[in-house]
Amino acid sequence: MRETNQPIKKLVLTGNGMAGVRMLEHLLKLAPQTYEITIFGAEPHPNYNRILLSSVLAGGADMNDIIINQLDWYTDNAITLHTGDPVVQIDSAARRVISSKGIIADYDELILATGSSAFIPPLPGSDKDGVIGFRDIRDCETMIETARTHRKAAVIGGGLLGLEAARGLLNLGMDVTVIHINEHLMDRQLDRPAGLMLQQELEAQGMKFLLQKRTVELTGKRRVQGLRFTDGSSLEADLVVMAVGIRPNIQLAQSAGLKIGRGIIVDDYMRTSVPGISAVGECAEHRGIGYGLVAPLYEQGTVLAKRLAGVETLPYEGSVTSTKLKVSGVDVFSAGEFQDTADTRSLRIQDDIDGIYKKLVMRDGRLIGAVLFGDTSDGASLFSLIKSGESVSGREKELLTGQPAAGAAAVSPLQRLEAMPDDEIICGCNGVSKATVADAVQNKGCTSMKSLKACTKASASCGGCAPLVEGLLQLYAGENAGAAVKEGICGCTSLDRDEVVSEIQRMGLKTVKEVMHVLDWSEPEGCSKCRPALNYYLGMLWPGEYEDEKESRFTNERYHANIQKDGTYSVVPRIYGGVTSPADLMKIAAVAEKYNVPLVKFTGGQRLDLLGIQKEDLPKIWEELDMPSGHAYGKTLRTVKTCVGDTFCRFGTKDAMGMGIKLEKAFERMDAPAKVKLAVSGCPRNCAESGIKDVGIVALDGAWELYVGGNGGVKIRAGELLCTVKTEDEVMEWTSAFLQYYRESARWNERTAAWVERVGLEPIKEKLADEAVRQELVSRLEETLSYTTDPWKKIIDNDNLRKNFEDLNGAAALSGSSPAGH
Repeated sequence: MRETNQPIKKLVLTGNGMAGVRMLEHLLKLAPQTYEITIFGAEPHPNYNRILLSSVLAGGADMNDIIINQLDWYTDNAITLHTGDPVVQIDSAARRVISSKGIIADYDELILATGSSAFIPPLPGSDKDGVIGFRDIRDCETMIETARTHRKAAVIGGGLLGLEAARGLLNLGMDVTVIHINEHLMDRQLDRPAGLMLQQELEAQGMKFLLQKRTVELTGKRRVQGLRFTDGSSLEADLVVMAVGIRPNIQLAQSAGLKIGRGIIVDDYMRTSVPGISAVGECAEHRGIGYGLVAPLYEQGTVLAKRLAGVETLPYEGSVTSTKLKVSGVDVFSAGEFQDTADTRSLRIQDDIDGIYKKLVMRDGRLIGAVLFGDTSDGASLFSLIKSGESVSGREKELLTGQPAAGAAAVSPLQRLEAMPDDEIICGCNGVSKATVADAVQNKGCTSMKSLKACTKASASCGGCAPLVEGLLQLYAGENAGAAVKEGICGCTSLDRDEVVSEIQRMGLKTVKEVMHVLDWSEPEGCSKCRPALNYYLGMLWPGEYEDEKESRFTNERYHANIQKDGTYSVVPRIYGGVTSPADLMKIAAVAEKYNVPLVKFTGGQRLDLLGIQKEDLPKIWEELDMPSGHAYGKTLRTVKTCVGDTFCRFGTKDAMGMGIKLEKAFERMDAPAKVKLAVSGCPRNCAESGIKDVGIVALDGAWELYVGGNGGVKIRAGELLCTVKTEDEVMEWTSAFLQYYRESARWNERTAAWVERVGLEPIKEKLADEAVRQELVSRLEETLSYTTDPWKKIIDNDNLRKNFEDLNGAAALSGSSPAGH
C-alpha cells in the first residue's frame, strides 16, 4: 500500500513495442500504483508480437492472434494509451513531451523505446511503389494486398527476416527470389555447411536464390518492375522487400540533445546522458552494441524496471546471444562464436540424408560457439555452457553426439534439465527463465503446455523452445503433467465445448458478447477460434431466436466465395446431386462470359466452379446467376454426390440421383460444426464414393445401407455401417437424426469422422435406435431449417447490397479458407 503523502510520479513511455511494454509489465508487478503511466505509440494498434509477423504473412495468424496486451489491459492498469500518435518533441528542461497530434504530457521519468526501422538502402529507384521493408503489420498487409494482383517478388537479404518474408510470399502464391550479397544464407548465424543445407531445403520448398549479387538499381517507372545487379544481370519483380538490416530510431533523442552513437547511448542501468530519460530496446546502444534479439532487450527491461521500482538490481553488463528458431519449418540454433579461427578447435557432424548438422567451437577448453541444424534439442544446454564458461575438456565428443565417453554414466535428458541453472533463459522470445517455469508448475498449478503458455508466455511466440518447455514440465510435474488443467475450446476460456453449451442453455444466453461476458472470457473480444464456435452453438440452440453474427463467420462464408491463392475468388452455385439443366448451364455460361471468368471447372462434388473472379464482381455475379450458393466455403452441407443409379446404369438397383437430390434439398442450408459431405450410390460398386463421406448411402436390392463417419481428405477414414433400412423415408429419417445428433454433440470444427471416433459408433447406434429419440432429433433439425434461407439470396435481395460488401472488406473479418468441393 502506498503512503498517501507520497505523490504518484508521472512516467511516459514513447513506443508501444515489445521491449518497452514488457519493461512496464515488470514494473507494475514490482511497484503497482507508483507511477501514472502514459504511452505514445506510432502504430494504430495495441502492443503486438513482431516475432509472429511472419505467421501473419504466411496465413497462420491474424492481427488478433499476435496482440500481446489487448486494450483493456491498458485500462485495467490505469495506463493512458495514445495509438497512432508518436512523440515528436522532448522538452527535457520542462520534463514534458509533445505528440504529433499536439498532446502534451509531463513526466518525471521518460522511457524511450522507439525501436528501429527497416533499413532501405539508398539505391536508385528505392522510392518506387512496391518497395517496402518488413517490420510491422502494415508491411504484412501491403504484401498480402500486392500478392492478389502481382506475381513476381524479390527479397533483398538472405538473413532470418528475409527468409521469413520469402516463405510468406510463397504461401501467398508469388514467384519469390531471394537476393543475398554473401555466399551462403544466414551468414550471421550459420557457417557455410549449415547455410548450404538450409538453401537446399528452401529450394525444395520453391524458393529461388541469387547469391553473391549486389543490387545497383530498382527499375520501373512509378512502380518497381525489376532489379539490376553489378554484374549487368537483371531480375523482373513487381514487389521488392528490403530485409538487409535495421536502423535504431534515434531522431527524437537526437533532437533532444541526448548522446547518440549508432543508437541512444545508455549506461548499465539504461540511463541516457540526460537526467530523467532512459532508453531500452532496439533504439538503445549499450557498451557500443545494439541488440536486435528479444531476450537481451527483456534483460535490459528487467534492470530498468527494478531501478524505477527502487528495487536493488545488478547492472546490465551485456548479453551473450543465441538464436533458436524455425526457418520455413527447419529447426536452426546458433550461439556465440561459430566461425573457425586460428585459436579455436571445432567438432562437427554432417548428415545430409537426415538433414542434420552440428558444430561445436572450443577455445582454451571452453565451449564458445555452436551451430545446430535440423536437430536443436541440445541448444539450451550448449548455450548454458557457453555462458558459464566452464571447462568442457574431455567432454567435447559427448556434447556433440550426446553419447557419454567410455566408462562414464549416461546422462538422461531430465538430468540435463535438472542441472541447468535456474536463471537460464528457456524462451528467448519472451525472456522466460527455468525458475519461472518451475514456479508456474510447482506453485501455480500449471501442469499442461497450454496453461504454462498462458501463465508464463513460454513457447507462445516462435515455438522453438516448446520441446525444452515440455521437458521442464515433465521434470517438475511428473505424472501430473497434462492432467490437472482442462483444455478449453480456445485460449480465451478454460470451459470445454459441453460446458459452454450447457451454460448457454442454463442461463439463456443469446449473443456472442453475452456468452463471453457472463462466462468470464479472458479476451473480451474472443478470438478466431471461439467466435465462430459460439456463433454456431447459439444458432444451434436457439433456432428462430438467434440472429446470426456475420462478423463471427470466416471470410469465405461472409463473401459466399472461396478466396484463391492469387487473391481472386471461386463461385460454386448449387447443383443438386450433380444434376443440372440446359437453362442453368446457359445461365452459368452467360455469367462466365460476361465477367471474363478465366476457368470453369467441374469439382469433385459434381458441381461447376467459376474460378478467378474479382471481388468487386461477386455481388452482380450472384445476382445474375440467381441460383443458390453451393456453400463450397461453409461449415454446412457441401455436396451430395451421386451416380446415375438405375435411371441409366445397368448395375443400378435404385434411383441414386433422385435420392441424392432429395437429401441435398432437405439439408442444403444446415449449419454444422464442420463441413458435411454426402453421397448416394445406386449399387455396391459405389461409384459415388459413399464409403468415404460423412454420410454415405448405398443401394441394395430392396434396401439402403447408411455409412457414417467417412472422410476422404488428408486422413482417409472408411465410413462405418450405421443401419440398413428399406424405404427412402427411412433414409431421410435416419440421416436427419444422425446429422442433428452430430450438430448437437460435436465440437466446433470437428468432422463426423473425428466425432465418431471420439464418441464411438455403438453409442451413436444405441441413441438413434430409440424411435422416440430419433423423431425428436428429426423434429429439432426441421425446426432449425424452417428458419433458414439461402444466405446469399438474402444478401442480394437487400437494398444495401453494395454496403454489405464494403462491410465485408473490414479488418474484423476472420481469415479462413478451404478447398472448394473436393
